[in-house]
Amino acid sequence: MITSAYANAQTAGPDPMFQIFMLIGFIAIFYFLLWRPQQKRAKEHRNLVENLAKGDEIATGGGLLGRINKVSDDFIRVEISEGVEVLVQKPAVSVLLPKGTIKEASN
Repeated sequence: MITSAYANAQTAGPDPMFQIFMLIGFIAIFYFLLWRPQQKRAKEHRNLVENLAKGDEIATGGGLLGRINKVSDDFIRVEISEGVEVLVQKPAVSVLLPKGTIKEASN
């Protein structure tokens, strides 16, 4: 049979302070590696979309390159070729290109 010394022995679990520090450590890792960079990218994109102006050269998420001809509240009119304009939602703009990029790309 089991002796009473083994039956009454309690095994010591992990230190509660260690568990709290591990939890805080995981939260800090997630914050600095996931949440913070994502918030920074979202803020940069929001600033990009708010500061779009006529004449800017852009690239959309779908890969269209064009020059902005008209800016409204939610949409922009983009000239993608001579005489060809498309209406694009502002959040679809992914990159503001340096001036002259489209001319260089078409050559």
